[in-house]
Amino acid sequence: MSMEIEVAVVGAGPVGLMLAAELALAGVRVRVFERRARRTEQSRALTLHPRSLELLDQRGIVDRFVRRGAPIPSAHFAVLDTRLDFSRLPTPHPYTLFLPQVHTEELLEARARELGVEIAREHALVDLAQTDDAVALRVQGPGGELEVRARYAVGCDGAGSAVRRAVGVDFPGSATTRTAILGDVVLADPPARPVSRTNAHGLLLLVPLGDGAHRIVVIDPTRAQVPLAEPVTLDELRGSVTRIFGADLGMHAPRWLSRFGDATRLAERYRVGRVFLAGDAAHMHFPAGGQGLNVGLQDATNLGWKLAAAVRGWAPPWLLDSYHDERRPVGEALARNTTAQGKLMDVSPEGLALRELFDELLAFPAVQRKLAGLISAIDVAYPDAAGTHPLVGRRVPDLDLATERGPQRLYPSLHAGRFVLLGRAGDLELREAWAPWRDRVELVAATFAADPDELEGVTRLLLRPDGHVAWAGDDASSLGAVLPRWCGPAATRGPLPPSFE
Repeated sequence: MSMEIEVAVVGAGPVGLMLAAELALAGVRVRVFERRARRTEQSRALTLHPRSLELLDQRGIVDRFVRRGAPIPSAHFAVLDTRLDFSRLPTPHPYTLFLPQVHTEELLEARARELGVEIAREHALVDLAQTDDAVALRVQGPGGELEVRARYAVGCDGAGSAVRRAVGVDFPGSATTRTAILGDVVLADPPARPVSRTNAHGLLLLVPLGDGAHRIVVIDPTRAQVPLAEPVTLDELRGSVTRIFGADLGMHAPRWLSRFGDATRLAERYRVGRVFLAGDAAHMHFPAGGQGLNVGLQDATNLGWKLAAAVRGWAPPWLLDSYHDERRPVGEALARNTTAQGKLMDVSPEGLALRELFDELLAFPAVQRKLAGLISAIDVAYPDAAGTHPLVGRRVPDLDLATERGPQRLYPSLHAGRFVLLGRAGDLELREAWAPWRDRVELVAATFAADPDELEGVTRLLLRPDGHVAWAGDDASSLGAVLPRWCGPAATRGPLPPSFE
């Protein structure tokens, strides 16, 4: 049996589902292949960070997630006592959204299906090969082997990625040097609030999951050399919690017990020809700060519109390579900060002294802002090789706009996943520059009611579909070079649309 599609996504976790939805929003025929029969009932990740929430807001679906989650105005760095203050971040979502991954995945799957994405469960990748113009996948499903021909393929299939292995991408880094354990258990005597405890016996995190169970994570020096493959027992978890916390809290009825390590690896290439890697297939790390799922969602949003542009035939030649160029440095930064956090979780006398010093440093606003911007990902900016403007490459905040119809937010302009060109009402020079690209660029008449330091001297902005600035300035004549660079050759002919009002 065989089929032809435009993009094959391998892996129906949050990253694969987000990518599939982005592609379908742009009209791409995409199918997701997932080896599991159903969504997992365990939640490795528990939080969505501000930048991920901004991306969901830019697609008009953030309210679905906020309704299901619990906003928390802070986050932690290496489980230090002084928390990162997200409430001061310049974002409409200045908080961590506590939302177990099982719910995130459910909501993203619903979004993908709304857009017409087909999800083939119990379909495991057997092999993959590519030519100059296609990718051939062999997939084993309940009805036998399926031959799939796609224009592009993306591996969103986790740290053990079959796609990554099939295209021969190296995954260098460090092996596991210590392990830790987590457990989702019911507590007979739960504490009144979440617990963070660090002492010479180890480190413990305990949070309610909202469904009668609690998540417990422990780093116990006496168990740190237990191999990953050794199953966790309730007695092991109970012993570690008792050593660190002083009581086992009456834990019973374990739902999930797991051991994890601090291995850190990064794919050497995020793109090989027509095949791409995203999420854990591209980067694995010690799960410090809850960043893995969030960085994966941001990978997917960066790649989705670029891949759609290639499928539709208007992507500039350099655009697909820019996925690796922009996102691999983010993966490198992720590896660095999670490795640093892992070192800060050392509970030796020297480690505890270092933790005390870092706690004191977190009292300084500049340190707070630096680490909050890092963990939240709102400080991620992509390099502007041309050096055209300080705003280029940065993510755009949800600016307040003044329009002829009254005030409005910027992010709704990005709901369709297209480029957005903003300028003053009646700006005929801007309208004429835009018109040949109106099939892929939205034109929004507005002025900025925002921080003048943020947009000083800027009356016009070209925004990428992922909410990063492609161009900023006041001279519309330069758009003649900017629009084809980002949006490909002009395609729309004929008379101009009605005046820009």
